[in-house]
Amino acid sequence: MHTNYLSPAIRQLRDQQVRSAPYKKQIQQADSAEKLLNELDPKRTYTCKYVCHRVTNNGYESDHDLKFTGKEARHDLRLFVEDLSDAARMPASAAGERVLMVDELARQFHVSTKTVSRWRQQGLVSRRFLFDGRKRLGFLQSSVDRFVAQNEARIRRGAQFSQLTDEERKQVIERVRCLAQAGACPAKVTKQIAQEMGRSEETVRYTLKHFDMEHPDLAIFPHNHGPLRTEAKRQIFQQHRRGDSVQALAQRFYLAPSRIYRIINEMRAAQIMELPLDSMGNEQFTRLRSEKKVAKILGPLPESDLSTKKPRLPSGLPPYLASLYEIPLLTREQEAHFFRKMNYLKYKATALRAQLDLNQPKSRLMDRIEKLYDESITTKNQIIRANLRLVVSIAKRYVGLAGDFFELVSDGNMSLIRAVEKFDVSRGNRFSTYATWAIMKNFARTIPTAFRHRGRFSTSHSEIFNTVEDARADHYEQESAQIQRESHVQGILKRLDERERQIVTSRFGLTRGQEPLTLKQVGAALGVTKERIRQIQWRAMNKLRVAAEEDRIEAPG
Repeated sequence: MHTNYLSPAIRQLRDQQVRSAPYKKQIQQADSAEKLLNELDPKRTYTCKYVCHRVTNNGYESDHDLKFTGKEARHDLRLFVEDLSDAARMPASAAGERVLMVDELARQFHVSTKTVSRWRQQGLVSRRFLFDGRKRLGFLQSSVDRFVAQNEARIRRGAQFSQLTDEERKQVIERVRCLAQAGACPAKVTKQIAQEMGRSEETVRYTLKHFDMEHPDLAIFPHNHGPLRTEAKRQIFQQHRRGDSVQALAQRFYLAPSRIYRIINEMRAAQIMELPLDSMGNEQFTRLRSEKKVAKILGPLPESDLSTKKPRLPSGLPPYLASLYEIPLLTREQEAHFFRKMNYLKYKATALRAQLDLNQPKSRLMDRIEKLYDESITTKNQIIRANLRLVVSIAKRYVGLAGDFFELVSDGNMSLIRAVEKFDVSRGNRFSTYATWAIMKNFARTIPTAFRHRGRFSTSHSEIFNTVEDARADHYEQESAQIQRESHVQGILKRLDERERQIVTSRFGLTRGQEPLTLKQVGAALGVTKERIRQIQWRAMNKLRVAAEEDRIEAPG
């Protein structure tokens, strides 16, 4: 729908008729508007009431007591006709007369499509029709005849301005192909040939466009006509990322280097807008005023007080598992340092991304954002690698309940990665506690019977682990054993009353084999509104938060 109406009264009429008028009425009013458009004198003044009455023929009363010139009214009525036909979705075959598309009209009068666009601004009435299910611009034959009768001199000038003989068209195409093969871009080709042949650039551009469209197998500049498809833009961006120069891409895609630069920046900015930059602890970062404090966050890793002696590995340990024991353990201080650094980098990148103008993205700003993001990913990976052995330690307990051991490890690794993203170091808890909860919660959902079996499940891999000396093993074993005790979880839930406990259990899928339910589903089960469920859940979560803090544990959200 058009937004450039000159009169708010006509736009208001358009809105009402598009919204409420039936199909036949929309077509009738479009016809009435076109008829009135051709009767108005551009130099006279007309009232809003008169124009609206002539269009609707039902005494429509406008809230606007306005007057406007015939020229202004003709402009708005042309938009009105196109918008109503757009809403009506009439097939071209149902128009009752011949309907010409823009290209057909241009060929009929030997003019460019740009000339047709100018004619529309000068009074040629266009409508929207469905052509093979697609909505496109079209012109009724009667509308074209009427415009031609009123503008004979203009039509002749347009034809004389743009018409080429068949021989001239052939010369243009041959010359274009020769220049393109020499590496010239479309803009340079068009300008040079226009000068050589004494023609307008628009005439050359129109001739080339129609040749390429009518002969796709022989097209000279296949990517240069109309909006470039997203897939083509993606190819340009990816090839540039792989090292192809802008000049090489310009020749390959027959585009001007300046357009290649714009496409690269456009795709790069779109990619940056999709970066996952959610961070924890933002309130703390907003209060940072000292460069010294920022430098400390981004500074070197604190010294470790753990033993640097490598554990003795048994023979036959799979390479992936053996590599885990080569990664240094993290102290509490090192762990906190990494999390603060990762989240601050993402926080800073988010702040810079808010300054990014997608219409004119600046390369220097995008460089800074991408650098911060890459550094945050590096830090995140350091945290993950230092905790991979925790996943294996937990996964080996479930081998007898699930399938392949390495599938369990892979699933647990994904839980670990999500836990890194959600962990809030400012609460003072160890990440291993939080990650263990997250991994076991995921296993409990994928293996519902896990919590009914607490026995020892031994495999060749678990036996290998039992023989390995690991300074961190006891620490993880103690945490896992503590968290596995159902009595601990049940003790926290007992802080809630029966209804609160039922809501929390249902909402978060804490019952074995049951998926989490929505607020609406829980409300239906209890016979109350979802808003009431939300209020009770909020109260219950506050109680659980207090209980978790008292017991110094943190349950993943």
